Amino acid sequence: MSDVADRTSPRPTASPGRAQRDLTSGPIATTLLAFALPTLGSNILQSLNGSINTIWVGRFLGEGAVAATANANTIMFLMFAAVFGFGMAATILIGQSIGRRDVESARRAFGASIGLVMGGAVVIAALGWIFSPDILTSLSTPPTVQPLALAYLRVIFLGLPATMLLVLLGMALRGVGDSVTPLWFTALSVLLDSGLNPVFIRGWFGMPEMGIAGSAVATLIAVHVASLGLLAYIYKRDLPIRLRGAELGYLIPSAALARTILLKGLPMGAQMLVVSVAALTMTGLVNRYGVDTTAAYGISMQLWGYIQMPALAVGAAVSSMAAQNIGAGQWERVDRITVAGLVFSAALTTTMVIAIIAFDRPVMLLFLGGESAALPIARHIQVLASWNFIIFGMTMVLFSTVRANGAVWAPLTMLFIAMYPVRLGFALAFQPALGADALWWSFPLGSVANFVMAAGYYRFGGWRRQRLAVPSVEVNEQSQNPAEPGGRLHPAG
Repeated sequence: MSDVADRTSPRPTASPGRAQRDLTSGPIATTLLAFALPTLGSNILQSLNGSINTIWVGRFLGEGAVAATANANTIMFLMFAAVFGFGMAATILIGQSIGRRDVESARRAFGASIGLVMGGAVVIAALGWIFSPDILTSLSTPPTVQPLALAYLRVIFLGLPATMLLVLLGMALRGVGDSVTPLWFTALSVLLDSGLNPVFIRGWFGMPEMGIAGSAVATLIAVHVASLGLLAYIYKRDLPIRLRGAELGYLIPSAALARTILLKGLPMGAQMLVVSVAALTMTGLVNRYGVDTTAAYGISMQLWGYIQMPALAVGAAVSSMAAQNIGAGQWERVDRITVAGLVFSAALTTTMVIAIIAFDRPVMLLFLGGESAALPIARHIQVLASWNFIIFGMTMVLFSTVRANGAVWAPLTMLFIAMYPVRLGFALAFQPALGADALWWSFPLGSVANFVMAAGYYRFGGWRRQRLAVPSVEVNEQSQNPAEPGGRLHPAG
């Protein structure tokens, strides 16, 4: 892996008076790491925000309120997954367009994503408000929890459009090479949300005492301030993705561009659903082994959320860098970016796994009492299964690269095979012989299968021949490598 800067001819800036970060030249390893760290920071902040809010709700309102927020958040995750893939598809289009120095196409893709996703978010928010009681009933929400969940969920639905706007703006900025600005506005959202939670829950400083709805109101205020603040920042700094004058017409995408985003976004969003359903199925299998095993698995999942963060951040960085370089036709750099991503992901995740296993007891004591029967089970789970995230992270890097050129169905298919026939199939088949250990061993087995398929597809698949571009825009193909035609676009799974 070489870090020697490419010798390229001078490139025009993408926006008058403002140049976006160029990911198509310069050292690869240091640029990748510098790009990934802010994304990692954003992920950590968002996880901490959820944990802090749960602490406020639990301490002030009790277990029933915590259960209510859990039910509501499950629903919101499914809604989020339904539209998230479209933003990912647009991000790849933006990255490839910036790599070609085609700012017009980048703005068309950005406008289309805002129009499609925000339009859908507004409709979902309205329907969600109306049908929240029916949704909670269909999920068999306990009757004692349902009034709390309803109050919380309806306010959260109101914040869905602003939440999606914040996500889309952050993804678009990463597409043009800026991962730092989304970090600052994520931090603003987290500070406001976690700080305002007790204010509205308990009615401090003269505010109304709103109970569980107050937690949702805090989130509502935080996400609106952060999203509108980031939008204002983009216009104040005249960043490449801003839309002015006639460009506002890009918010209504052409049929061809809408079709491109939908066809690429659906399978990327489906990957989140595949993982979610597999996780729910695994939880059902774990529940058969009793409360202690279920509690141990729940604590393990909390720790795994942090273990996988570096891999997801590196994958997002690889996606943005690969998309720009594919757009610029620099295939040799795409391969070097992938190798750098594999090395960083493996090194960072291995460090996390070693740290968690070495210090698992004091960390788990934050969740469990020192005499809890679940504690030794949780430590056993960590030893058997945590190392699978090293392989998982490397797989995400390979997927990020191939998706950056518009290859989305193969990763979805491979993920489905790894999750169901391999992971869940092994767990079900070997439970009689191995007991609960069959569940824990199924995690690394599924990850190994997924990595083998991903590596084979990266090496021998036809993903380099994909063609993904913003429709109806002239594209100069002279820069494409004639031996490996460039496609156009993606983020990580």
